Amino acid sequence: MSIFQRIFRRPDYNSEISQFIQGLKDAKPDLEAQQRAGRAIWWDKHLDREALSEWREARVPQKPYVYQNETK
Repeated sequence: MSIFQRIFRRPDYNSEISQFIQGLKDAKPDLEAQQRAGRAIWWDKHLDREALSEWREARVPQKPYVYQNETK
């Protein structure tokens, strides 16, 4: 171990945030499972690549100013 590691080493230090998170995990042991379940509901989705490519092909390009009337 170098001299700098020995000088700046704080072996038993836990920040307030780390203490809060550890206390929360201790109070609610199933918290991580709930987080994973919530993530699965909202984020972990399997996409249908074919339907997505068809949707992109079917899009109509938008005019730069959508409220402008057609001029002849």
